Parts: sequence; structure tokens; C-alpha cells
Amino acid sequence: MEKQQAQKTVVVVGAGFGGLQVARRLRNAPFKVVLVDRRNYHLFQPLLYQVATAGISPSEIAHPVRAILRGQKNLAFRLAEVQGVDFAARQLRTSTGLVEYDYLVLAIGSQTSYFGMQNVARHSFGLKDITEASAIRNHVLRQFELASQEPDPVMRRARLTFAIVGGGPTGVEAAGALSELARLVLLKDFPSISPTEVRVLLLEASSSILGGFPEDLRVVAAEILWRKHVELRFGAAVQDYDGEQITLNGGEVIPARTMIWAAGVRAESLVDTLGVSQGKQGRVIVQTTLQLPDHPEVFVIGDAAYLEEDGEPLPMMAPVAVQQAKVVVQNLIRLEAGQPLCLFDFQDPGSLATIGRNAAVARLGKLHFHGFLAWVLWLFIHLMQLVGFRNRLLVLINWAWDYFFYDRAVRIIEK
Repeated sequence: MEKQQAQKTVVVVGAGFGGLQVARRLRNAPFKVVLVDRRNYHLFQPLLYQVATAGISPSEIAHPVRAILRGQKNLAFRLAEVQGVDFAARQLRTSTGLVEYDYLVLAIGSQTSYFGMQNVARHSFGLKDITEASAIRNHVLRQFELASQEPDPVMRRARLTFAIVGGGPTGVEAAGALSELARLVLLKDFPSISPTEVRVLLLEASSSILGGFPEDLRVVAAEILWRKHVELRFGAAVQDYDGEQITLNGGEVIPARTMIWAAGVRAESLVDTLGVSQGKQGRVIVQTTLQLPDHPEVFVIGDAAYLEEDGEPLPMMAPVAVQQAKVVVQNLIRLEAGQPLCLFDFQDPGSLATIGRNAAVARLGKLHFHGFLAWVLWLFIHLMQLVGFRNRLLVLINWAWDYFFYDRAVRIIEK
């Protein structure tokens, strides 16, 4: 009983890739673990774009946190919104009351950044959570319904123009999937709509897409997108969007009733309230041990943490968060034992991006490849990373159905 009372409390904020890994890896550690999240589920964000393009349902990429951690006796889950942190008192202020901690792990993730463009934020769609992905699906399907009844060809064209802003992996994958949804599936549902009326644009402010990929794969990805009828526009920086017209740098105006914003992310706004040093994209500057410089009992990992390697900030992607979670768990145990702490050294597993049916690009170490093999690898890796056998099975069934029958399983408009 005395040993149990002496256990210290580790509070983990965020049940994403990093936070969930920390909680799981502390299963047999001598700590009480409290996991706090505003959602009661873990979300597999890399497949959100497939929810947005009617390929899978939201429940297939989300899994209840309590089910994942069922049986972990040293853990308690708390559904709450974190509103602030009192470092001096070692307390979290949440929507359901105060939570005290001995050690704190902030794995709070990121949010969409609109770079201060309020009209864009108001009228475009982000793609960071289930609500946004479902809203995109509903909107796209509704635009086809309305276009099929629209007598004015100009308005009809605007309803069938879909712009994705940002040429990173999310934008590229969403553009490819949206083009295939429109041309391989929806045109069969709407025979009155001509393929020439549907326009999918990928707007990228720089001179290339997939900035973190090698040059040869960026070129291949662009060629594949063109073959899939995605209109690439380089040097196309969005200046404004009012829900009906996109204004680009230079004054060009594109009539469009749909704009999906995948051009920027930043750390969750909670970090702005912490009073700590922040780097690019509002991320919290941490030491190589992943601790806050002035608060060694506080760790920050994942998208919210700013740490450089070779002069560049670590990318905001799941492998970074997962690897950081492992180091944090080791350091928590080492802190209690009075041992030297581990330093974080990111081991790059490579990069993958799919561009629709039978098409993907992959970098694994020094190997670069694309096409069907890269696509199969992408399918396998993402399927295995999903939490829960049921989710893996349902996603696999939907993928197979789409592949063999050129059909999307979730073509419903929810009010």
C-alpha cells in the first residue's frame, strides 16, 4: 500500500500517435497515468482524406480510447478540454476541473493555419478532424446534386470546380482521390454532367509539390496527378476566398464553390497560453531530452514540439511523435532513478504518398520508387497502423470494393 501511495502521477495530454504511445508504454512503469483528451477516441489522421472523398466512414479510422487502453490498471482516462497549465502549482486547468501532476507530457498536436486570412478560414474546409472530413464529403456530393439541376453553365461550372490548396502529402492525396471520386464514380451517378465540366485544381504557392520528397519523386507525382486530370498550378498563392471566388496572387480570380485548405499547420493554440518560448509554426522549443528548458518535469512531443536536426525543424508527422514517445517514457523512468537522460535522435523511416489507384511515390532510405509497388506498400503500412482489427477489416473491404467495382462506399449526404 505504501508503494502504491508513493507512485507519482504522469499526466498525458492528447490521445494522438504520441500521447497514446506514451500511455501504452507506461503500462508496467511505477507511475499513475492520467490521459486527458477532448475526444474519447484515437483518430488515424492520415486517412481523413478518404473520409472526405467518400471512400471510408469516420468510424473506421477512429477507435475509443477506453477500448484501446482497457485493462491497463495504472491508467485513468479523462474526457476534458485543457484550458491552461499552471507550471508552478503543477496543475492542469480543464473543462472538468483541475488535474494535478508530478510529470506532464504535452502531446497536443496541431491545427490548421490560415496565415491570418479570415475569409479563407471562414469559407474553406480544413482537413484535420472527422467533422471537417465529413463536411467536405457532404459538400462535394451536394455540389454534384445542385450542378445536375443548374441551368446556368457558368454557375454549373463553379459548382463543379474543386480547389485543393497546398501541395504537401495531404493536398496531393486529397486531390488524387477527389478526381477519382468525381470521374470514376460520381459521373456514373450523374449522366447529365460531362467530364469536361468537372475541374479539380491543386494550388501550390511554391514551384513544386511534396517538398520533403526527392526531386525525382516530386516530378513523378506531378505527372501522375496530370494523368488523373488534376490541374496543377505552381506559384499560385491564395490571397482571398469568399465562398464563391478564389483570388490568387496577381489578381487572377477562379470561380469555385469548394476550397479545401491543406496549405498550413501550426501547433495547437493551447501552446500560446503557456508562456514558453516558441519556434516556427508556434511550436514549443524543447531540449533534446524533449523537456521544457525551465520545467524539467514537463515534456512536449509531436507536432507541438520544436526541435531541429541538421538545422531544420523535425517534420510534423506521426513517426516523429511515436519515436519521441519512446524517449519520453525512458526519460521518465530515468528521472525517477536519478540516471542520465536519453537524447532524442530521429530515425527517418522514409516517406510515402499515394495519388489514387495504383499510384504512389515512396522513399525508403536511399531507395526511391513509384507506381503499383509503392501503392501496395502504402496500403499495407497504413492498414497495419490502424488501431483495432475491426477497423482494419472494414477499411480493407472498402478498399477492395472500390478497387474492383470502381465504387465508393459512403456516398451519403448527412444533414
